[in-house]
Amino acid sequence: MPDTADGALFDFFTAPALPAPDVPADELTGLVAREFGLRVRLRSLGSQQDQNFTAHDLDDDEPVAVLKISNPAFSAAEIDLQDRVAALLARELPDLRVGHVLRRDGRDLAGWFDTSRGRLHLRLLTVVHGRTLHGSGYLAPAVVERLGSLAAAVSGALEHVEDPAGERVLQWDLQHARRVVELLAPREPDPAVRERVLTATASALAVLEPLAERLPAQLGHFDLTDDNVVVAPGGRLPDGIVDFGDVLRSWRVGELAVTISSVLHHAGADARTTLPAVRAFDAVRSLTEEEVEALWPLVVLRGAVLVLSGRDQAVLDPTNAYAQDGLDREWRILEQAVELPLPVVTALVRNALGRSRPAPAPLTGTLLPAGTRVDVLDAGTRSPLNDLGAWTDPGTLEREARRRLRAGTADVVVLPHAVPVLTGSPTLSTEEPATVPTGVTLWAGEPFTAPAPFAGGVRPVDGGVELTGAEGVLRLSAPGLGAVEGAARAEPGRPFATVPAGRAVHVQVVRDPALVVPARVRAGHAPGWLAQVHDPAPLLGLVPAAPPTSAAEVLARRGRVLAEVQEHYYAEPPQVERGWREHLADVDGRVYLDVVNNVTSVGHAHPRIEQAAHRQLRLLNTNSRFHYAAVAEFAEKIAATLPDELDTVFLVNSGSEAVDLALRIAMAATGRRHVVAMREAYHGWTFASDAVSTSIADNPNALATRPDWVHTVDAANSYRGRHRGEDAHRYAPEAVATIRDLASRVDLAGFVAETYFGNAGGVALPPGYLREVYAAVREAGGLAVADEVQVGYGRLGHWFWGFQQQGVVPDVVAVAKSVGNGFPLGAVVTRREVADRYRTQGYFFSSTGGSPLSSVVGSTVLDVIADERLQENAAVVGGHLEQRLTGLAGKHELIGAVHGDGLYLGVEFVRDRGTLEPATAETAAICDRLLELGVVVQPTGDHQNVLKVKPPLCIARESVDFFVDALDRVLVEGW
Repeated sequence: MPDTADGALFDFFTAPALPAPDVPADELTGLVAREFGLRVRLRSLGSQQDQNFTAHDLDDDEPVAVLKISNPAFSAAEIDLQDRVAALLARELPDLRVGHVLRRDGRDLAGWFDTSRGRLHLRLLTVVHGRTLHGSGYLAPAVVERLGSLAAAVSGALEHVEDPAGERVLQWDLQHARRVVELLAPREPDPAVRERVLTATASALAVLEPLAERLPAQLGHFDLTDDNVVVAPGGRLPDGIVDFGDVLRSWRVGELAVTISSVLHHAGADARTTLPAVRAFDAVRSLTEEEVEALWPLVVLRGAVLVLSGRDQAVLDPTNAYAQDGLDREWRILEQAVELPLPVVTALVRNALGRSRPAPAPLTGTLLPAGTRVDVLDAGTRSPLNDLGAWTDPGTLEREARRRLRAGTADVVVLPHAVPVLTGSPTLSTEEPATVPTGVTLWAGEPFTAPAPFAGGVRPVDGGVELTGAEGVLRLSAPGLGAVEGAARAEPGRPFATVPAGRAVHVQVVRDPALVVPARVRAGHAPGWLAQVHDPAPLLGLVPAAPPTSAAEVLARRGRVLAEVQEHYYAEPPQVERGWREHLADVDGRVYLDVVNNVTSVGHAHPRIEQAAHRQLRLLNTNSRFHYAAVAEFAEKIAATLPDELDTVFLVNSGSEAVDLALRIAMAATGRRHVVAMREAYHGWTFASDAVSTSIADNPNALATRPDWVHTVDAANSYRGRHRGEDAHRYAPEAVATIRDLASRVDLAGFVAETYFGNAGGVALPPGYLREVYAAVREAGGLAVADEVQVGYGRLGHWFWGFQQQGVVPDVVAVAKSVGNGFPLGAVVTRREVADRYRTQGYFFSSTGGSPLSSVVGSTVLDVIADERLQENAAVVGGHLEQRLTGLAGKHELIGAVHGDGLYLGVEFVRDRGTLEPATAETAAICDRLLELGVVVQPTGDHQNVLKVKPPLCIARESVDFFVDALDRVLVEGW
C-alpha cells in the first residue's frame, strides 16, 4: 500500500480491497508512550477497515482515550476533514458529546508514524463514556426518535461546510450504490444471496435514479448508526456520537437513510418502527418531495451494499471479528428493508409526515347484476357479531354471512374494505395480526355472472380472475370462481367472471397490476397498503366507508374534556373497546392479554353477569331505599363468605367509599377520631380514605399532608422495608409499641391496613403481624379495619379473604373492585353491635350501592366465583405463574423478587440486588414493550418498580405462559 500521507483522495473503485491495519498491541503501547507520553493498556475495539482500541490508565484501569489507526488507504486531507468535522460539531452542538482529537501541551495527539505495518496515521480521541446501541436488542420508539433527531442536528450543523476532501469516493456513499453492487455482486459466492441483492437493488434504482439530480447534497457524517451513537451511563437516549470515518459529500437524505437502516436489524423492527426517526429528522430538516420518494430506496440500497461489502470483507479479512460478527445483522437489514414493497413503505412515510397523496376519484361501474340487494356485514371490535366471545371463532363470519343469505333479505353479503376485523383475531399473539381488509369480501346467495365495471383484459389466474384496465387490476378470488368462456377482453357491462354461491369471494382493485396486495394487512402497515388500492364499494352500489376516527384523535378529545389528573394507562394507549375473559381488544382488531385487571374479577363480558343485569334492567332499577329481594340475597351471600361474627353489611359504590365508610363506622362505634395506618399504602380518593393513604406514588406529599388524626406505622415490607427477610418479625412489636404510645396520648378509633400489602405489589405481611397489631388496637379501645379492596374475593387462591392468611378476624371489612366485576359496587361488613352504633351519626344510604341492579350483579359475581371454581383457579394457575416468574428471577438479575400468592403477584425490578435500587424507568419501559407484544400490565409501588400482576381470576394456564414468555423475551431483547 503506498504512503498516502500527502496522497490523493481515496477512491473505492481503484482500491476496493481494504483489510484493516493489524499493528500488534504491544507495539502500539510503546508508540503511544514514546510519542504521546501516555502509559496505557490497550483493549481492541471492532472496526471494518480501521484499527481501534480503548486506552486504559495503568493504575485505575479507567479509559482515558480511544486509539484509532486509520486505514493507510486514506489521505491526510480526509483524516484532517474527519477531525475538523468532529471539532465543529462539538462546538456547534454543545449538548452533543463528540469524540474528538485529544490535545496536550498545545498539540494534537495525532500524526503519521512508522510501524511494523508501514507508515500509518494514529490518533488519540476523547472517550465518549457510555454504551453504544451495538447488537440487535430492542430499540424503543423514543430511542429511534432520538436517532432521527441526532441525524438532523448533525446534518444541519454541516449544511454549509464545503471541503474538497468531501469528494472522496467511499463504497458507503449511496450515490455510488449501483457501481458498488455491480463490482461486488459477481464476487458473491452464494447465488441466492446474489440474486436477492440484485433484485432489491434493481427495484430501488428504478425509483431512485429518475430523482437523483433533484436530491440536495451536502457534507455529512453518513454513519450515524446504532454502533456510532453513545448513551451516557445510566441514560436511556443517545447523546453522543463517535467515528467520523465516513464523512463526505453526498445526498442529504442519505444521512437519514443510513441511520434508519441501522434500526432494522433490532428486535421487533420493521419499516414502521423507523418512522419516529423519520418524523424527528423531518421536523428539523424538512424533507423535499424528492427526498420523501428517495428515502426508502436508499434504505434498500444501504442494505444491499452492507450485505455485499460485509461478506466480501469477511472473505478478504477472515480474522476481523467485527466484520464477521456483523454478517447476520446486515442480512436482516436487507430483509427488513424489502419486506414491504417500496411504494407501500413510501406511503407509510408520507402518512407519518402528514403528506399522503390525495385519494383518487371513486371507481365507477358495477360488479353486480342489476337489482342485487346488498347487506353490509360489520365484523369490527364493537359489532354485536362478536359478542359473547364469538370473535374467537374464525368461522363466525362465514356462518353469519350464510345466515343472512338464508334469511332472504339480501342477495349478497359484503364485508367492507379497510374496516378492521376482530373476528378470528388471535387471542395470544406477540405480533400485530393482519386485520385490515384491502378489498371487500362478498358472499352470494345464488351464483351470478359478474359484469365488467370497466374495460380491460381478462385472464384467469390461480384461484380467480383478473380484469386489467386503466383503473388498475380488479382481482376476484375464490374457489370455483372463473372467467367467462372466451372472454379475453371485456367492455363495461359485459360479463367477464362467474361467481359461485355461498363462497367467500375476495374483491380487490390494485392500482399497479405488478403489485401483489394481501387480502388483509396489519393496522400499522395499513396506510401504506391502502394507498395502493381502490375501495371497491362503489362497484357494489355502496358508499365508500369514511375513515374511522383514530385512537389518537379520541385521546385528544378525552384530553380536551377530562381533567388532566384523571390519568390513563400508557402515553399512546390502544383504544380498547371490547373484553372477553382475560382478553382485551382494540379498534384495530388487536387482542391483548390483560394481566392487570383485578376489577373484572371473573372475566370481561361474562355472559351470566350480562344476562342478569339485562334482566334486572327490564324489571327494576331504582334508589336502594326501596324494598326488593335482591339486596337481601346479595348481602346474605357476602356475609356467608365471612366469619359468623361479621354479619352486617353496608353497600356502597367503590373501594374509596368502602374504606371511607369503614373509618366512619370505627369512629362512630368508638366515639373517637384518631386512626393508625400503615405507610406506603393507598386506600382511596375520598376525604377519609385519602387521609389514611400514604403512598407517595399516588401523592408525593402524602406523609407531609396527613391530618392530625392520622398516625402511621412502618410499612411491613419484608423485602424493601427497614426490616428485611427474617428480621421482618420486628415490624409487629414496633407497631404495637407505637399504638400503645399513641393510646397514652390520644383516643384511638382504630387501625386500618391492607391485609396483604397490595400497593407494594402483593407483598405478604410478616406472619402474625395482624394478630399482634389487632390485639394492641383493641386493647386501646379501637377497632381493626381490614382493607380487602384489592386482595379479597378469592384472588389469593388459598384464602378467600386476605385476613385469613394472617389467621385473624377484623372488626370491619372494606371490599370493592372484584365485587361488581367492573360494575361500581363495594361493601363494608362488620358486627351488628358495631353497625348499630353508627346510628348515632344519623342515617346512611347509597342511592346505587345496593340498588336492584348492583345487588343482582354482585350476587351473580359470587355465584360465578363459586360455580366456576375461580378461587381454585387462582391457586392452581397462580401457583404455576409464580413458579415460572421465580424461574425468570433466576435468569435475569433485574428481577429482585417475586411477591404474592394466587393471582395477586408482583415482580419487583431492581438495578442492584444488594442495594435494592428501584429500576423505575426500566419498569415503565418494560410495560411499554410488553404492550407491543400484546400484554397489558402496569407498575405499582412507591417507586413504581413492581409489575402488578392481578389478572381476571379466570385466566388460563396458556395465557400466563404467554405472559411469562413475553416478559422473558423483553428481558432478553431489551426495552
